[in-house]
Amino acid sequence: MTNTVLTGIDGSPQSEAAALWAAEEAERRGAALEVLHVRPWLAPEDTGRARHEDLRPAALAALAELADRIRQLHPELPVEARTVGADPVDGLVAAAKGKDVVVLGSRGLGGFAGLLVGSVGLAVAARVEVPLVLVRADGGTSDSGRGARREVLVGVDADRPADAVLEFAFAEAARRGARLRAVHAWDLVPVWAAAGWVPPQVDLARQEPAEQAALAAALAPARAAHPEVEVVAETRIGGAAAALVGASAGAELVVLGRRDNRLRLGMRLGPVLHAVVHHATAPVAVVPHP
Repeated sequence: MTNTVLTGIDGSPQSEAAALWAAEEAERRGAALEVLHVRPWLAPEDTGRARHEDLRPAALAALAELADRIRQLHPELPVEARTVGADPVDGLVAAAKGKDVVVLGSRGLGGFAGLLVGSVGLAVAARVEVPLVLVRADGGTSDSGRGARREVLVGVDADRPADAVLEFAFAEAARRGARLRAVHAWDLVPVWAAAGWVPPQVDLARQEPAEQAALAAALAPARAAHPEVEVVAETRIGGAAAALVGASAGAELVVLGRRDNRLRLGMRLGPVLHAVVHHATAPVAVVPHP
């Protein structure tokens, strides 16, 4: 089966930036690019390669123009542009099956249907079974003009490391010739006293080396599999969201895991993911894992 990167567009600047980012990603991977426009206003009999007379002219023209622009920028890249009539979230989740990665815009109002791209992106990220990257309109290209920004950032839970997340992050760093910065944030657990919750009396000089050792152990398998990748392992005291948002300023890509718990109802994105997606200055990859 041909490796494919999928990107969803709706005419907004965010989705256009995501499509251009996805084209670069597909080229790095030696994969094909599928540019998909999902519209709930197509009749069921017109799904797939819909007839031109059944499409809104603006949507069709924008889809064709963007696909042609990508082909000009990446002449060796196989590009397919198609439309699907479905709920945007359901359509994108279904189309993502079997793809290498999905790339969506992360903010702004949708261009054709007035959809909130941020909410669609978050909903798809919560359900999709493959890695998904959310790209802001002001951070759409990962390589061009960034100079020193040659770093991939990955958030690591050193106590429960996820192999799929680390493998994705190391592989992305290797493709880009970038350094990998692995950040593990840890908090001091407060204790209850008569005056209320107070910080515990912890010997930081002893605790910090223990956290560093846990992070090193978590990274060891992926590090051995990718010896070509330069790694900076970093532990920080405090919340993971603040640590990752701060570190994202020097990154081309931020990689986070999403634990796949199918028994939970609703969206499965935790507070750290929500904070990083909304505030990170780099594209954010959400990688599902057991």
